[in-house]
Amino acid sequence: MRLLAVVFCSVFSLATYGQPFPSKPVRVLVPFPAGGTTDIVARLIGQRMSESMAQPVLVENRAGAGGTIAAAEVARSAPDGYTLLIHNVTFPIASVAAALANRATYNVDSDFAGVSIAVYVPFVWTAHPSVPGNNLAELMKFLQQERSTRYTYGSTGPGSTMHVLGEALARDAKIEMTHIPFKGAAPLKQELIAGRVNLGGDQLSSSLGDIKAGKLKAMATSASRRIPELPDVPTVRELGYPILEADGWNGFFAPAKTPREVIDRLNREVVSAVRHPEVSKRLRDMAAEPVGSSPAEQDAILRRQMDQFRPVIREIKID
Repeated sequence: MRLLAVVFCSVFSLATYGQPFPSKPVRVLVPFPAGGTTDIVARLIGQRMSESMAQPVLVENRAGAGGTIAAAEVARSAPDGYTLLIHNVTFPIASVAAALANRATYNVDSDFAGVSIAVYVPFVWTAHPSVPGNNLAELMKFLQQERSTRYTYGSTGPGSTMHVLGEALARDAKIEMTHIPFKGAAPLKQELIAGRVNLGGDQLSSSLGDIKAGKLKAMATSASRRIPELPDVPTVRELGYPILEADGWNGFFAPAKTPREVIDRLNREVVSAVRHPEVSKRLRDMAAEPVGSSPAEQDAILRRQMDQFRPVIREIKID
């Protein structure tokens, strides 16, 4: 009987794991609350992937700690392609900050495999309309002259993009601003619009409508060149702060050791979804540039930005 049980279990395991991928729902973890760019991109692409793969793609929000909570959960997940992470430029920055502060719960170099860069989305600095100055440099000049310590800047959590960039800006401009962390871009934007936070920043898709409506003031973009949607808004490099330059993106990752054939299938599905005419149009309408890259390109931008910001984070001692 024991031999029969062993044989049965072996056959059952082969039948289960031998099934073609995907044979059950795929989970996509979003490291921020609903309503932000990353969440919207995940749902647009996930819906199309569901139709193509004939399996549900379930988008789940795991907000907090600058996006590291969701990343840690994916890192611990089985490497079978059924649990994915979608993240943005905060991923390399927050991961380096956590590692340097000895609070990392995963290792980017050994725990993740890139699937695809889905979109490029510029990062834009925004402020409440009452904040002095028409751009970031003018605001810094005002704060230098006034020596005011009452100004605040918000971020999506400790070690997030805006936290690191905000501290780097304050250091280089020799001014003081109080950091106020939030769990995501949506609650940060609400406080910016209400005027309870002076300065913030996020991917353009989440802010463009409010900028055009006059609810937020665009102070600079962190892109390498001016963006068509905001042609009059200077880049941080133009304003004398090249250290703040960072290309924005949203992309998918799987746990390390996920089989190559599964990574390749997921890559094909993401690329197909991003380039589908309806999805592509909706992405462009929200100021996101559809990409659909190779897994290698996703890995490369992650590591390039980690190398870019590691010296900055070490110098300003983000904890």
